[in-house]
Amino acid sequence: MQVSRRLAVIAATCLWFVPQLAAAQTQEAPKVTDPSNTIIVTLKDGEVVIELLPDVAPAHVERIKTLVAQGEYDGVVFHRVIDGFMAQTGDVQFGDSDDGYDPRRVGTGGSDLPDLPAEFSDLPFDRGVVGMARAQNPNSGNSQFFIMLEEGHFLNGNYTVFGRVLSGMEHVDAIKKGDPSNNGMVIEPDAMISVRLMEAR
Repeated sequence: MQVSRRLAVIAATCLWFVPQLAAAQTQEAPKVTDPSNTIIVTLKDGEVVIELLPDVAPAHVERIKTLVAQGEYDGVVFHRVIDGFMAQTGDVQFGDSDDGYDPRRVGTGGSDLPDLPAEFSDLPFDRGVVGMARAQNPNSGNSQFFIMLEEGHFLNGNYTVFGRVLSGMEHVDAIKKGDPSNNGMVIEPDAMISVRLMEAR
């Protein structure tokens, strides 16, 4: 009788564990619903899948897709990375190589395209959310963006959310961190090896 009860407990435990495992696997690799609004960022440790949100920030999504299609983000570094906060990249303008100036490494540039009007929303800046960087002017977003390493709700309503990471956050977590005393600026930073639209692969 004791053996039967033990077997019943084991069976019940297995029946509970299997759906939990399936749910965990689903969370790790969520289904892509729109490949035309999904980008793949290849980092040194693997691929990061980012869902773009055209219903939330249509102009920003269109800008990102335009720059991605042109290959502008390939090789661009994460110039500012603050542990426990965010990783920033996307400075696609080259400086004059003769004077050694390269905005891809200092994060002061944007693209040749005009700045974008803000598209603020109610979406919170949770871990994995992708937002557009900007200067003091709210309408100064251009090409630089950041991925949240942890939640930062003090940004809510002040920066444009245009995407979220579907998978690969462990690779984002592994991006080289910057110096906290220098606003997260990174010496010898990691780069986006390539950035592609999923439908174009």
